[in-house]
Amino acid sequence: MKAAQLFVKALEAEGVSCIFGVPGEENLDLVEALRESSIRLVVTRHEQGAGFMAATWGRLTGEAGVALSTLGPGATNLVTAAAYAQLGAMPMLMITGQKPIRTHKQGLFQLVDVVDMMQPLTKYTRQLVSAPTIPARVREAFRRAEEERPGAVHLELPEDIARDDVGDAILLPTEYARRPSADDAALVQAAEAISAARHPILMIGAAANRQRTAVALRDFIDKLGIPFFTTQMGKGVVDEDHPLWLGNAALSDGDFVHRAIDAADVIINAGHDVVEKPPFFMRKGRRTVIHINFASAEVDTVYFPQIEVVGDIAHTIERLTDALQPQKHWNFDYFDKVRHAFHEQLQEHADDARFPMHPVRIVADTRRAMPDDGVLCLDNGMYKLWYARYYRARQPNTVLLDNALATMGAGLPSAMAAKMVFPERKVLAICGDGGFMMNAQELETAVRLKLDLVILLLRDDAYGMIRWKQAEMRHADYGMQFGNPDFVMFAEAHGAHGHRPACADEFLPTLQQAYAQGGVHLIDLAIDYADNHRILDEQIRQLSAAV
Repeated sequence: MKAAQLFVKALEAEGVSCIFGVPGEENLDLVEALRESSIRLVVTRHEQGAGFMAATWGRLTGEAGVALSTLGPGATNLVTAAAYAQLGAMPMLMITGQKPIRTHKQGLFQLVDVVDMMQPLTKYTRQLVSAPTIPARVREAFRRAEEERPGAVHLELPEDIARDDVGDAILLPTEYARRPSADDAALVQAAEAISAARHPILMIGAAANRQRTAVALRDFIDKLGIPFFTTQMGKGVVDEDHPLWLGNAALSDGDFVHRAIDAADVIINAGHDVVEKPPFFMRKGRRTVIHINFASAEVDTVYFPQIEVVGDIAHTIERLTDALQPQKHWNFDYFDKVRHAFHEQLQEHADDARFPMHPVRIVADTRRAMPDDGVLCLDNGMYKLWYARYYRARQPNTVLLDNALATMGAGLPSAMAAKMVFPERKVLAICGDGGFMMNAQELETAVRLKLDLVILLLRDDAYGMIRWKQAEMRHADYGMQFGNPDFVMFAEAHGAHGHRPACADEFLPTLQQAYAQGGVHLIDLAIDYADNHRILDEQIRQLSAAV
């Protein structure tokens, strides 16, 4: 047995069923071993797309997704995906090839120190220098990737090591490890602070986006009646049609939810991570912030909680739910007033007939078309703020957006992975024209995989979010616009179906028809961002200030 075959057997022992990547000369032995294995190799058109797919696989399953590349340029193409997984807490293993390390005859051709390059972007990175150590290295890589806080890991398999013969190597069993429980004294301190508060509020962050945690938080809210809001990556942990939902912190300040935050004297912070830009709620001496997470808080100028309850989030919330009772002195009257005003404002423009379409109408029609378990996968752009604020997520992990690295180009690959994980669900990739073109080549991969997938391409012929910021800073409109191909013809050239609604009333039927027909569909939809400044910078701030 070759070392490459042992490596694949170690992957099989970890439960790996699929690898995304672009093969190269230096990992052909590994590719041959995959051919003979139970693992499916999904060949993508760019390593970055493979990395985004692997990271999303890990995000949705909790089990490390796996991406494969060759040495040099293949490995460097994984860098953005590594940062995407690491900052977004998505378990992912990257496997890269390398020249022979004992002897080679090509000088410095394509030679990059990939292990050193990956060091600041991963939890664990190693070059495999001995075949017998492969099972231990693979086991450790998966353990590191999947334990809290999850993230990216990397293994480099040199060409000569991959070809080494191995004897009777022993595969290591996967371990079962329970997350530690929170300290009793910390729980008591948190419970006492919540009980003594007059206006407690709950914030739900990305690390709470686990199934068991979602159930625990719903029980906590239902028993105690404490209002809640979410960060962008906490959307859907608790049904946003819940009567106590106060909104999403899509904007940094000046929204209705920030008026509730200002009025709170205790903020129960379940699963927030400073990697995700927080709302501005730290006001020294004004309130107590309780940090509930798998790990202690990373203190920053924008985040310095007074009470920390460190341990399994779900178990902590369950214990707090048991320990607490609704208090007569709790007063949520102002929160109710904020919620009413917020919900009233959410309805504006939901039926706007203008074309190009208003962002709120697009979000509203998307919600009308998607079932509760339908999955939205958003690329990064101006539309992300509109969806985060206006789209009501009904279930955990049904709005996949990146508010950590916030990279462009991940929307389509992320949606492809989501459809592979949930083949029975409707999945919608939502991309701007800028972000889509950064990984548009993966459209061929989606067609080749015969996915039932719809891509909503929101076209404004510009880098819309940066253009909005440019206008907000009162700079001239410069350097943000570009040309685009005919996206309908582009889709059809790849074997997909292309659509271009000509008015607002055509969008929803087009989206519904695409899902009914099956296959890969791209909807080229013109979007009107003229209200970015008026609504997001002015109207919301003025209306919320009046509450």
